[in-house]
Amino acid sequence: MPLILTGTSGSTTLDSSAGLTFSDSSNQAAAASPYVLKNRIINGAMVIDQRNAGASVSITTTGSAVYTVDRWFFYVTQASKITTQQNQGSVTPPAGFSNYLGITSSSAYTPTGGDNFYVSQNIEANNISDLAWGTANAKTVTISFWVRSSLTGNFGLVVENAPTYNYSYPILYTINAANTWEYKTITIPAPTAGTWATSGNGIGFTLVFSLGIGTTYAGPSGAWAAANYNGVTGQTNVVATNGATFYITGVQLEIGTSATPFERRLYNQELANCQRYYWRFNGTGGATIFSAGGLAYTTTKGTFAIQNPVSMRVVPSAIDYASLGITLFGTSTTAVTSAILVTSTAESSLNFTVVEATVASGLTQFRPYNLSSSSASGYIAATAEL
Repeated sequence: MPLILTGTSGSTTLDSSAGLTFSDSSNQAAAASPYVLKNRIINGAMVIDQRNAGASVSITTTGSAVYTVDRWFFYVTQASKITTQQNQGSVTPPAGFSNYLGITSSSAYTPTGGDNFYVSQNIEANNISDLAWGTANAKTVTISFWVRSSLTGNFGLVVENAPTYNYSYPILYTINAANTWEYKTITIPAPTAGTWATSGNGIGFTLVFSLGIGTTYAGPSGAWAAANYNGVTGQTNVVATNGATFYITGVQLEIGTSATPFERRLYNQELANCQRYYWRFNGTGGATIFSAGGLAYTTTKGTFAIQNPVSMRVVPSAIDYASLGITLFGTSTTAVTSAILVTSTAESSLNFTVVEATVASGLTQFRPYNLSSSSASGYIAATAEL
């Protein structure tokens, strides 16, 4: 309900959507906040690193996504050309940031043909419905970020539809000074054509920072194209220089033709945003309990329900674990020899992950047990990544 303020010179009406309306009918519209709920990138400040806890990772898997800090993944066509780490190199981040994603080239490799090296984030369609891409009402967006490299020159960035991967916008941006943090803003014009998912929990589009590209997937800079481009013609290839570094943080994608200050989220909020796609519970030593409940249905097998920290994007597609045990009332632990995800939606769900664990022997059939870590290095994780 509008608030009406009455004085000797007339009345002024304050409304959350219309703003201020004065007695002479003039109006000062309410401005949209440039600081809240605007960034479509999750973990753009590289704060959350559930998988690696700041440890270094060599990208050895080719042809599929390898996740690093949460929500960011690498795709490479040649193994062992890149190492990555949260705060790699221990340089001072830009003012106002405490973390960045560090990338180092492990050799001098010149990409050819269909070679691809990039770090990317897939953005869920549910989070971009207001962009209306692919329609006459499509909105322009601006991408901003901080970048630092040992190399200078033109570098490649791409926005591309998914999962069809047949409409993309490659663009070059320039790093002017070596080993210096620079702030970049890139405006992506509204795509009124192409096939875009703008609702649902699948991929809406992907944002790509190219680290090396062959000719097959390199596109001309600065125009939408009905093609699968993952890099830009004329870009500097980080993987072509042994020991070259590329650091990035403060990545933001927002509606509009200009960048606004980086949207800062509370740590627990950003963690919850990441846990929609991946969560990991770590052991703390002793028998750290992971399950909300469990039951042995044979002397060697039990099923255990783990409550997801948030409602996940989809029922988890895989689990990962180390040093698990089955615990009786928290007093004794039997080592788990194998564990699998129970994928039936009658058991696992958006809110619970059900695990079937196997031990060599020693369980009592139909007795309640808990799933736990058997050491401080024990953990269990579930993924529902895009």
